[in-house]
Amino acid sequence: MLDFRFRGNDNLFSVSLKQNSLLNSKHLSPHMKKVAPTKPEIALLEPFVGLSLEHIHVPTSSPEFASATAEIKAAGIVGFDTESKPTFVTGDVSEGPHVVQFALRDKAYLFQLHRAEGLPFLIELLQSEQLIKVGFDLKSDSGHIYAKLGVNLGGVVDLNTVFRMDGYHKHMGVRAAVGLVFKQRFPKSRHVTTSNWSQHQLTPKQLLYAANDAYAALKVLEALDLPREDLPIMDLSTRSSDAVVGSG
Repeated sequence: MLDFRFRGNDNLFSVSLKQNSLLNSKHLSPHMKKVAPTKPEIALLEPFVGLSLEHIHVPTSSPEFASATAEIKAAGIVGFDTESKPTFVTGDVSEGPHVVQFALRDKAYLFQLHRAEGLPFLIELLQSEQLIKVGFDLKSDSGHIYAKLGVNLGGVVDLNTVFRMDGYHKHMGVRAAVGLVFKQRFPKSRHVTTSNWSQHQLTPKQLLYAANDAYAALKVLEALDLPREDLPIMDLSTRSSDAVVGSG
């Protein structure tokens, strides 16, 4: 059961819904507005329990990339995200992504784009329509991937779309989603998010953040318990933000 919060007039109250009814909110009163947890509310929650370093893998050779790719494809649905070295000067264009993350139920793989031997494997995963990639704000990631690699991101489920279909009109990022679904706080340090993701040797803090950003998205989707055929697959083949329900 999930505990969703609604705001009707100025009164706050709770309603419990079955997990698999996320997309079925048409019977709710139009005067009720679903709201995500606020930052102060999230700050009071227990921390999200993510992957530890021993479950985070960074392939460095062709055999390792091949093994990781086979395991990712076999998973069928993975948490997904990218990281780029930030730009701090107006007008500068990011050369990212520099890291692409795939999270499975018990581990995560981080592909670094400076490793040329891994690019064919990465491109195969990115383009695959059969591999469902779930995350937040993935239209932006898709644009960066297209600019750098010239390939379209296939099989994309943006959780912002999922929550918006259920009546959450405000932007729903990973912290708000984890707070809402698990009543836990997803740690997000600006010092880490704005660090140098292009460096060849990532720090332990970078590894933990990157892996768990993707892992949290997968765990949120699993908690919502939506059938695969009901997932809103985004059509990004024409740089569009339109979503097509069903994975075909």
